[in-house]
Amino acid sequence: MTDTSAFERSHDILIDAPAKAVLDYISNPNSWSEWIAASHEMDSPNRPLVVGDTFCEQWHTRTGPAVLNWRVLQCEPPHLWIAETGTQFIGPIIARYDVEQVGDQVRYTRTILNPARPKPPTAEMIERIDAEAKVCLEKIKRNVEARVAAGTL
Repeated sequence: MTDTSAFERSHDILIDAPAKAVLDYISNPNSWSEWIAASHEMDSPNRPLVVGDTFCEQWHTRTGPAVLNWRVLQCEPPHLWIAETGTQFIGPIIARYDVEQVGDQVRYTRTILNPARPKPPTAEMIERIDAEAKVCLEKIKRNVEARVAAGTL
């Protein structure tokens, strides 16, 4: 049996929007290409997905393209959404999105788990993950707040 390494990284941001608007936006995979640089094409219903829904993501990494077949494992609107996919290059990936009320704002926390990576990420990889996450969260905040202000979300 091959040894693997578990990896988990969380990032969060405060957003001026209702929790439902935030979760509806991030749990609709068709929005992902607006805020995830690696996500290029999605085969998914255009709505927030619920437990049992599946979707396919065309993903582009530093090493080339990948197809990720996702399945929604848990959905507790407006606070929690969890989906899982498998990859040959880093094993399973679990995306967990938590939304909690903090005063007049909500805190959105995006946690990515790799429970069985072939090897731990390097310090350089973690630095890149953190930098990309910061950009993703800022785009989510900007997009959700703008859509709420426009009445489209």
